Amino acid sequence: MSMSNVARVASVNTQSFSSSYPAVHPASHAYTQYFPQRAEGDRLDVVPLLMAGLHGASAKPVVVFEGEAIDRARMAARVGAMQAWFAAQGLVPGDRVAVMLGNSAAQVALIYALMLSGLVWVPVNTRLKGDGIEYLLGHAKPKLLVAEPAFAEVLDAGVALAEQHPGHHGPRVVRCLLAEVMAQAAAYDGAKPVPAAVTPASVLCIIYTSGTTGAPKGVLFTHRMMRIASEAALRVADAHDGDRLFLWEPLCHIGGAQMLLLPFLADVEMHVVERFSASRFWQQCAAAQATHLHYLGGILDILMQLPRDAQPAQNSLRVAWGAGVSASAWQATRERLQCTLRECYGMTECSSFATLNDADMPGSIGHALPWLTLELLDDDGQPVPDGEPGEIVLSSEVEGVFLPGYLDNPEATSKALRDGKLFTGDSARRGADGSLVFIGRRTDSMRVRGENVSAWEIERVFARHPAVAACAAIGIASDIGEQDVMLYVQFREGQAIDWPVLSQWAADKLASYQRPRYYRETAHFETTPSERIRKHLLSRETVEAWDITMAK
Repeated sequence: MSMSNVARVASVNTQSFSSSYPAVHPASHAYTQYFPQRAEGDRLDVVPLLMAGLHGASAKPVVVFEGEAIDRARMAARVGAMQAWFAAQGLVPGDRVAVMLGNSAAQVALIYALMLSGLVWVPVNTRLKGDGIEYLLGHAKPKLLVAEPAFAEVLDAGVALAEQHPGHHGPRVVRCLLAEVMAQAAAYDGAKPVPAAVTPASVLCIIYTSGTTGAPKGVLFTHRMMRIASEAALRVADAHDGDRLFLWEPLCHIGGAQMLLLPFLADVEMHVVERFSASRFWQQCAAAQATHLHYLGGILDILMQLPRDAQPAQNSLRVAWGAGVSASAWQATRERLQCTLRECYGMTECSSFATLNDADMPGSIGHALPWLTLELLDDDGQPVPDGEPGEIVLSSEVEGVFLPGYLDNPEATSKALRDGKLFTGDSARRGADGSLVFIGRRTDSMRVRGENVSAWEIERVFARHPAVAACAAIGIASDIGEQDVMLYVQFREGQAIDWPVLSQWAADKLASYQRPRYYRETAHFETTPSERIRKHLLSRETVEAWDITMAK
């Protein structure tokens, strides 16, 4: 283990670990009209469900990673050993552990161990680079970072960037490799999974979502929120006993994280791959005999562009579910995949899911899920007529379905949570039949390959270049789903540089999904009285822009 600038914490033995975590006492939750009571002591949370599931009698594996099946007994052994290892490092419930890993069965076990131990999981997007790493670690302040050698360079760059800004971000965090954790956890072979004394309101993880006009926001995602997200995923996917779910999403993304409890909600198999691969997709799908595919980030557009002979004449898929199929592409997508489409809408802050289109209505996000009330309000907080756009505002009688707040960001919290309601910042319109059509964000952010991208995150990087006087990032329609980023740049007088040079300069400072595809120069920006750039006046035309994809 790399113990950079941190003294080694004295170990504690497995016995002291076990005695410090009392068993969860029997209880029940008050929302059985929406969510089943699934385990003794189930309070619509995670720990009792996970304990019961790891010791369950199902013969199905918890996870099948790249063809390797991990059954319940084997997973429980890994989880127990990792819990004991965490305790040996002196970690206690509430401590934060950052995780920057590619998908693997070991990472699944690690996450289960964090959940049961009451430790706060801080997933780090594996595509983040210098500025993003520096900000997240500095803001979340984890006591431990578990990573892989593949990310050493970007992590080192983040640390170096932090050192250039004394007192800014980037705590000196203990960093260790997953392989080291597994090797050292082997010393605790035989340790059993033990439940921490947490409540449904305890924070399970901190999930960073892009800010709109500012820094990324850390969503405090509770144990109840993770349980509701998983229950909702089961409902939206229409998954039942015997189904096989294909999981390609990174586990650092809510789209992947919310799937981890599904094998304990129904007798399903979760088939996980390292990453999405268009060239391998149908082969992997056939090997898993997958019945369900979750889509986002333009993957359906990618699959639709594959040659017909790259796809088998028949496949095992029964349901594809997610967000982003347009009305015009609905029928062609349905016919190509040979399965039902179930479209949904949601956001991390509302336990991931808010609506479901289960009626095969092209272009619709359907209706609100049963435990939610959805209003469309104008800027004055009044309901809009049918057919008119309004902000999606959610409320619920289920306590704890919304985030309790953003980490150390009371301003953003008070803006999102008002009078017991969640103001999403998204717009939709309602048809005469009550079904909803999603319109988009009301704020200064973009959606690129399944990720919310803040203009602020991009602009703060380019603004550091000595040749840039001002810049503005905007989203434009992409050929492959969602949006691409266009960057307008006003250079300092006499200091204009070539676009390839500027693009390359930013390459190691931005995640791949944050990098602009298009660049355009402007002599000046129109601004508001408060000096904000009037982005709505910027042309979305790409004809005069430099396109990075054409330069490759």
